[in-house]
Amino acid sequence: MTAEVQYYAMVAAGPGGPRPSGLARRTYEASGPVDEVLTRDLRWRPDSAIVEWEYGDLGADLIKISEADAAHLRETFRTRWERSA
Repeated sequence: MTAEVQYYAMVAAGPGGPRPSGLARRTYEASGPVDEVLTRDLRWRPDSAIVEWEYGDLGADLIKISEADAAHLRETFRTRWERSA
C-alpha cells in the first residue's frame, strides 16, 4: 500500500506580492506522519514547518497543493537555485 502524501507550498509575502518560498510535504506512514521540506540540494529533509504552521508559529503560510503542482514547484526551485549557486 502506498503512503498518502500531502504537499504544501510555503508562501511568504514579498515586494511583488506573495510567492512560493519553499515546499513541504507530510507523508502518512504506519508509525505516524513524517514532515519534510525540500532543501537547496533538492533532497527532502525532516523539518517541523508543517507543525509550526498548524500552531501558528511559522512566518509563512502553507497552501495545500497537488502532487503535480509540487513537481512543478520543485522544478522551479531547481532552476532558481542553480542560477543563484
